Amino acid sequence: MCLCLFPVVQAADVVPTDVQMPGTQPGEVSDLRSTRCDNCHGGYDATAEPFHNWRGSMMSHAGRDPVFWATLAIAEQDFDGSGDICIRCHMHGGWQAGRSTPTDGSALTDTDASWGVECDLCHRLTNPDNSEYLGVQNAPYIANDGGNPPEGYYGGAMAVLWNGNEKLGPYADAEARHGSLKSRFHRSPDLCGTCHDVSNPVVGNLAHNHGAQDTADPVIADGTLGGPVDGKAAFNNPPYKYGVVERTYSEHKASAFDELPVSGFSTLPTELQAGSIKRAYEAATAGGNNGNYADGDIRYFTCQTCHMSPKAGAQGCNKNPPPRPDMPVHDLTGGNYWMPEVIKYMDAQGTLRLGGGLTAEEIAAMDDGIARAQRNLQEAASLSVSGNTLRVVNLTGHKLISGYPEGRRMWFNIKWYDSAGTLLREDGKYGPLQLAFDITGDGKNDTVNTILDLHDPNTKIYEVDGAITQEWASQLIAIDPSYATVPVEFDRVTGQVTATIGDVANQAPGTYHESFHFVLNNKVVKDNRIPPYGMAYDEARVRNILPVPADQYGNPGPGGTYNYWDEITLNPPSGAAYATIDLLYQPTSWEYVAFLYLANKGQNPFLADEGRHFLDAWLATGMAAPYVMASTTWGNAPPPPAQEIVIDSLTTWSVSKQGNLIAQTDTFKAGDTVGIKAHAVDQDGASLEGVSITVEVHDPNGGVVKTLQATSDSLGDAVMTWKTSRKNTAPGLYTAHVTDAVKAGYQFNAGASVTAVSFTIQ
Repeated sequence: MCLCLFPVVQAADVVPTDVQMPGTQPGEVSDLRSTRCDNCHGGYDATAEPFHNWRGSMMSHAGRDPVFWATLAIAEQDFDGSGDICIRCHMHGGWQAGRSTPTDGSALTDTDASWGVECDLCHRLTNPDNSEYLGVQNAPYIANDGGNPPEGYYGGAMAVLWNGNEKLGPYADAEARHGSLKSRFHRSPDLCGTCHDVSNPVVGNLAHNHGAQDTADPVIADGTLGGPVDGKAAFNNPPYKYGVVERTYSEHKASAFDELPVSGFSTLPTELQAGSIKRAYEAATAGGNNGNYADGDIRYFTCQTCHMSPKAGAQGCNKNPPPRPDMPVHDLTGGNYWMPEVIKYMDAQGTLRLGGGLTAEEIAAMDDGIARAQRNLQEAASLSVSGNTLRVVNLTGHKLISGYPEGRRMWFNIKWYDSAGTLLREDGKYGPLQLAFDITGDGKNDTVNTILDLHDPNTKIYEVDGAITQEWASQLIAIDPSYATVPVEFDRVTGQVTATIGDVANQAPGTYHESFHFVLNNKVVKDNRIPPYGMAYDEARVRNILPVPADQYGNPGPGGTYNYWDEITLNPPSGAAYATIDLLYQPTSWEYVAFLYLANKGQNPFLADEGRHFLDAWLATGMAAPYVMASTTWGNAPPPPAQEIVIDSLTTWSVSKQGNLIAQTDTFKAGDTVGIKAHAVDQDGASLEGVSITVEVHDPNGGVVKTLQATSDSLGDAVMTWKTSRKNTAPGLYTAHVTDAVKAGYQFNAGASVTAVSFTIQ
């Protein structure tokens, strides 16, 4: 229930039945223990070893993740006990050991947080459909539908764990100091579905629409607060049927990749034989066997094929086992290049909620993980332009973009120029937004970086928007009247509340209001992310992952398949000659950061500062500056302006008998050698090497008596000498003139240069 009217909120000591989900329950198996895995699986090859690569992924740092903690704080305010949903995914080891209660995470340990989604969790997972090894699941917490054969429940961290001493993995011939069992499940995307379909059991059971799309199949749920778990939505339906939060696994299952062998790469459309798909194919085929596993099993384009691509000739541990032709690299990264920087910053500030004290090895692994995440983004999409049509192709095995939706967005930044290079208009402009309130505590209104016009008709933003419906808002107030005062939205400029749940309840029936309330949202009102290749309408409908509205991307309807690309009609301004087009990705927006900060009322002592700490870290680490995923151009850009050569000094010198410059002077005797030194720089003042400089020496009457030439060295200096004659060189005032300076790709700017120096011959 909501406890928002009380000055202090204490988290639930018993997880409410509306929050509980099937699977192995706390205390039913021996504790997960991964603290010794690096003894064998680390410290020998950072490019391939399991431990270093896992340590660089956000799976490793899921318990440190400040977005998790800041979101958990709001979830606990919104529905007491709902924090168990979050903890179960982000720190399953602590959850399994019984430390998820109180549900604000206050019983969790630094060790729980520092191990996040740990080795022992994945290597003890069994298929909940009981088709292979029988993990621990006791009635009524059975994570399948009981059919013949049963359908497993894959999602919400409903892990079904092996209670033996063996570690489960993809090989039958592992040489290890622990027992091991070959598991087909570990080669299946269903294993990844354990955590990468996230469903909300609260709205799944209580909301009028069960948090499903309008076209969804019926959900079995008792619809009442409290009561036995066996009547709840989570115990009677696969997780894809209710409480839509995140559906990365379902997006993949609905695509053609789920059943496409790696050996079928050449059957893909040509434009899909690129990016991350090509990289996965090349990694799988590098070890031979036509991309299949070394033991002959067929390798499909699964989650593991991309996010744990094999490396030929690598070893699984540091005890020198035989190298494998298909050793999976525990890459496990997605596209979050920014969060590791936040975690490092907060660790240095001492503001991580749990898991502080990063080691040098962890930091090095995180830096490597950042590079892998950036590579993933660079390979996730391709762009092309034909006429006024911009085409973007999804080169991943899920929607583009995917993952936890709140605050994540992808958009086009387009800069339009005329033929003179003057900027005419910028679409999707990202930059400083002036706020009307203070967020740094200095008493002054601040600025933040964000998309400046979220409603510009020329700006395409790919994102998911969740919402609270009018009917669900009314239900919440009936459950607890204090829900009426809960803010639903804050103005991004003033920070003021613009709508409450009470306001939503007073709207017309059938309406909704967009919201960042993870645990209360019961409707997806926008999902324009690009589908993966071959995403079938029928499977997408069953799994609640249809685009919203559903008529996007070819509007295939029942029996059809969605387009894996988007085409946008460009709108050039009058006089436009060319444009630069960047596809940008931002992992966490100002609007979401502001919500997590402003919505936290400080009612829970353990979580009171999480929104504040995350805001501070966001500000200090570049505000999650967007990353350029791909670029292209429209029209014909004028040639870039030539770089400039500037002679910034021209001096005369005395010269030794060996031909070396001795001292700067402007007075010589007939018969002396005159040294002339010109210094060349570019328009920014940087010394230029390789500039051929021509100098004419003029006599007192203005006649040319000598033409000299030299090439500048690495310091930008070009040195020339003129040997005068005692008999033939008349006394008087002479002048050295720079007549030219030449270097390929550069233009001599005589107007900005020192082009003459005078000297006297006595």
